Amino acid sequence: MTILESFEKLDYSEALESSSEAQKWLKVNGRRFGQFINGKFVNQKDAKFIASLDPSNGDLLANIEVASSTQLDNAVKAARKAQPGWQSLGGHGRAKVLYALARLLQKNSRLIAVLETLDNGKPIRESRDIDIPLAIRHFYHHAGWAQLQDKEFSSYQSIGVIAQIVPWNFPLLMLSWKIAPALAMGNTIVFKAAEQTPITAMYFAHLCKQAGVPSGVINIINGDGVIGASLAAHLGVDKVAFTGSTAGQGKKLTLELGGKSAFVVFEDADLDAAVEGLVDSIWFNQGEVCCAGSRLLVQAEVADKLHLKIKARIKQLRLGLPLDKSIDLGSLVSKTQFQRVDQMVKDGLKHGGESYQACDIQADKNLYPPTLITEIDSSHPLAQEEIFGPVLVSMTFRTQSEAIELA
Repeated sequence: MTILESFEKLDYSEALESSSEAQKWLKVNGRRFGQFINGKFVNQKDAKFIASLDPSNGDLLANIEVASSTQLDNAVKAARKAQPGWQSLGGHGRAKVLYALARLLQKNSRLIAVLETLDNGKPIRESRDIDIPLAIRHFYHHAGWAQLQDKEFSSYQSIGVIAQIVPWNFPLLMLSWKIAPALAMGNTIVFKAAEQTPITAMYFAHLCKQAGVPSGVINIINGDGVIGASLAAHLGVDKVAFTGSTAGQGKKLTLELGGKSAFVVFEDADLDAAVEGLVDSIWFNQGEVCCAGSRLLVQAEVADKLHLKIKARIKQLRLGLPLDKSIDLGSLVSKTQFQRVDQMVKDGLKHGGESYQACDIQADKNLYPPTLITEIDSSHPLAQEEIFGPVLVSMTFRTQSEAIELA
């Protein structure tokens, strides 16, 4: 498109963030990562691999070794051995390490944001302006917790060795949620990244060495759900922090669950403000959010008017390459996730409903458009199941009590 054509259409020009430094870092590491155990990077010659791919084009980012049972045992043993020393270091000593991690994340934030977008497919604006800054703030914040432990949290005791298993939708941010508070209170970690998005966890492992994290305090392993289940069930683990659900094993648990959150709009609401709230609620991060407002409940008297406003607004959302700084939605995390969302919508519409999509599907880039589905009720499959994509389903209600019951 020429400058004149862009001016006449008042369209955004492509503004790609450079990935050269990120690609250089991946190349320096041979596009291969193993495990980070007891302060060292560990590889095995006969390892099985999981390919970490750029979801926007299918290009290989790196081959990720699947941890062996021996490596898993070694990671837990390293964490157990390091825990007494880490606890006895005291709040002030732990705060210094957490501050160092925060500063290194801040120093390398642009590179980390590009790595996150390459691996996950989310828009670079979201990685750069939301995910990575929030991750940095978590480490600064919990460094303060550690510093104040003796004064403000003197009755709290560390638990021991914590197994932490995170999903793929906010890779580094979820890492910070899990690791920072556990470290602050004197626990040691065995962390498993999602098999689809392990790249920023491995970059974080490099930062751990630079920050002076004592050996064994943070251990990072890679693998699929089998490895995650083995970690959660390991007898050497005192607590499991997990996004999902798991059977009780006599351990302490922190579980973050999914849902089908309701967004309720009454007839006297500011409909324009409601539309903007919906955009942030369901189309942020391509709808790949556990608490996304994926069910719209709108009072029947204003439903048609609100639906028209939503359709007009999502026509303005830009779907495109994740590294383009002008886009609003990027690629779904993988071909598997793209196919799952697409098939769920197709199967759901067989049960009725009307679908409006803001633009065409681009399957080769895993780009799924903002979608609004109307003319369904609460028993409809698309109103019952978590789609985990940029799909909003809308139902109507007449009274406040009905809205509460539906929600």
